[in-house]
Amino acid sequence: MRRRARDRAFYIRLSKTIAHALRHAPWVYGLVPDEEGWVSSEALLQALRRRPEWQDIGEADLHEMLARADKQRFEWRAGRIRALYGHSLPGRISRPVARPPAVLFHGTSPAAVRRIVQEGLRPMGRQYVHLAVTRVLAWQVGRRKAPIPVILRVQAGEAYRQGVRFYRGSREVWLADAIPPAFIEVEESSSG
Repeated sequence: MRRRARDRAFYIRLSKTIAHALRHAPWVYGLVPDEEGWVSSEALLQALRRRPEWQDIGEADLHEMLARADKQRFEWRAGRIRALYGHSLPGRISRPVARPPAVLFHGTSPAAVRRIVQEGLRPMGRQYVHLAVTRVLAWQVGRRKAPIPVILRVQAGEAYRQGVRFYRGSREVWLADAIPPAFIEVEESSSG
């Protein structure tokens, strides 16, 4: 059987579907991630193939999706795959504590800044606070919340030394349980 040609839009839809399956609703797909968020790639493929739009999907499509991704959202290891960050699952994905870079960034809406300055950064509907390694990435993420986001500079190295736990999400994203206001500085809004 000859496989259909896949375009960019196909891999974007596939990535979004897998993100939904691994980050938010694995039970909808009949998947049971382990305590670190892993599922077997074969179980994921079988779950996806139950849906008409993914009937002929294969492991090569997963590899191609990972290769084409603009951001590292998933990790593949030894026949297993997991989402690296962004989980809203009940319970908590276990991660090892890691020493973060000295400074990280967070993009947010102007409306949220006052609360964050008073209360700090909290995960809200996610399992962890998400922090970017660059201002540009924080700006891109913040644009999902406001046309002109506010960039927060997080003194991650100092926070870590004072007991705040950080976890590596990917090359571009770090995670934390919460960031107290003492480690947050508001930067001027600008166009990334």
